Amino acid sequence: MRILAVLAALVALLAGAAPAAAQNRFWLQNNTDRTIVSANVSPSRVQEWGPNILARGPVRPGMQVWVEPTFPDCYLDIKVRFADGSEDGHLGVHACTLSRITFGRDVPFAPTPPPPTERVVNNPSFRFVNGTPEPIREIYVSLSSERSWGSDRLGPRQILPPGASMPIGLPRGEGCTSDLRIVFMDGRVLERRNVETCNIREFVWR
Repeated sequence: MRILAVLAALVALLAGAAPAAAQNRFWLQNNTDRTIVSANVSPSRVQEWGPNILARGPVRPGMQVWVEPTFPDCYLDIKVRFADGSEDGHLGVHACTLSRITFGRDVPFAPTPPPPTERVVNNPSFRFVNGTPEPIREIYVSLSSERSWGSDRLGPRQILPPGASMPIGLPRGEGCTSDLRIVFMDGRVLERRNVETCNIREFVWR
């Protein structure tokens, strides 16, 4: 009976330890006003930094990227480098108890547009704001006169959290109405056609 009890305790211990090893994955959120061009993650127990995890490109302000460490440690060191060459980091983060590690403010980054100056004639570019309570995984914007949506404005493996914003650049002098298409994390697709964007600085999707 004692042997069976020891075996049962060992099985319970292994069962309890297995999930923790897979729970150090997290969203790396950029809530600064600078673009993150590289990020390194390593266990806090080692001195060397791991390779750059941003294999799919930089993380712009307000964006986030999903990080899956290749090691099971819960305590992690994270270092990021910005486009201007400056660096920031978090040391000894208990990633197994977090779903998001943020650089910058602890709320979604949504910079306030600068005061309007002289109006630019026939400029359809604007700032897109996610005014919904759900993250958006894909954004397509094109002039209504164009025949295709073009590429995803967010890029691969990046999302726009609720309250966050991003600039949408469109060619000047070729029209003022734009078509917008978004895809939520659950795959739902919504579209809005013929939105007049020359006379607005930002468009809030609600």
